[in-house]
Amino acid sequence: MDASTSTPQLLRRTNLRAVLEVLRTVPSATGTDLISATGLTRATVIAVCDDLIARGWARERESPRIGGQKGRPARRFEFNAGAGHVLGLDVGIATVRVLVSDLSGTVVGGSEARFPRHGGVPEQRRRVLSAAVDQALADAGITSAAVLCVGMGIAAQVTGDGAVAPGQEVAPMFDLGLRKEFGEGRGWPLLVENDAKLAALAERWRGVGAGEKNLAVILAGERLGSGIIESGRLLHGASGGTGAMGALELVAGVGNEDGIAKLARLWGSAALKDGHDGGIRALVGPATNRASARLVFEAAEAGDPVAEEILDRIARRMARVLALVSSFFDPRLIVIGGAVAASATALLPVMTEELARYVSEPPRLAVSDMGKMLVPTGAVRLALDYVEAHMLELVPEVRRPG
Repeated sequence: MDASTSTPQLLRRTNLRAVLEVLRTVPSATGTDLISATGLTRATVIAVCDDLIARGWARERESPRIGGQKGRPARRFEFNAGAGHVLGLDVGIATVRVLVSDLSGTVVGGSEARFPRHGGVPEQRRRVLSAAVDQALADAGITSAAVLCVGMGIAAQVTGDGAVAPGQEVAPMFDLGLRKEFGEGRGWPLLVENDAKLAALAERWRGVGAGEKNLAVILAGERLGSGIIESGRLLHGASGGTGAMGALELVAGVGNEDGIAKLARLWGSAALKDGHDGGIRALVGPATNRASARLVFEAAEAGDPVAEEILDRIARRMARVLALVSSFFDPRLIVIGGAVAASATALLPVMTEELARYVSEPPRLAVSDMGKMLVPTGAVRLALDYVEAHMLELVPEVRRPG
């Protein structure tokens, strides 16, 4: 391509992106504000803003008159967060959660649905997921045309190009042909990522790890998985395996990827089978020897010594996992997230004490406060990152035909 013809186009795009980046970070800005922030001339700033308004990405905001001000107030511009929307999906073994967000990251709708018992076959799962997406769109009061991108987190390893990594037993539950359904059927770009990695994005964006550049998030419900952010960048590895926990079978005192919820359930049930008749039994009742993780934590909080011993064992085991993550990735903060995050606060004192035995400068430990919204929030962030990077190639709903 002739450089003389491409240079003005490149300069125009550079100016558009510079002004957009400012507008996305402030409630509104005058031309003077934008000149100061970008270094562009007044004529260029005004031309760029008019261009962004015509494209649908910005709008002009009425400026109030101050006192006895004469003449027209300075023009004020703002990013049009309603120019489009993104979806964030959390697809697990048993459930799917969907969030709908505008381009400022404000959640405007959502839905949740359960898959058939034992997960279901791919066609069943695809139908449930599609119905959940439609329900979320209806809840947000928008149509498919408003969606610019979909981020999706799955409970499986994902390669760098967004495919389900081969060789995983759970692969059929997540390889559902959604790129074709969403891409060809609805015109949506689909980005697929491991759920623990999206949890790390969410925590750094809006969680207890907000703004932290060196962060690890461990999903610790049924199975352990981690997402690692190093120097502000989410790590993937050659095949998406960074943060995978398969090597825990080699770690003495750990031995597998079982998470906090699973261990509490298994060890609590084992105690009942062995004749425990204290706090766990009182909560579970006499008809079964199956204890839930929630009841084990409740029994420990009420002072049951068997439940307290189970939590102590879990905390000491988790400290070894945290030591491994600390030694390999050296984060400043490790956040425990997932289904048991709220209860895991009880484990922090022992985990912190034990971790200091294994790591000379241990990271700070915290528990996520985002609950079940952790992964879908990370999926929203993933989709927003895509939209922000490709905004000048995308067409907002207000400018689409029909």
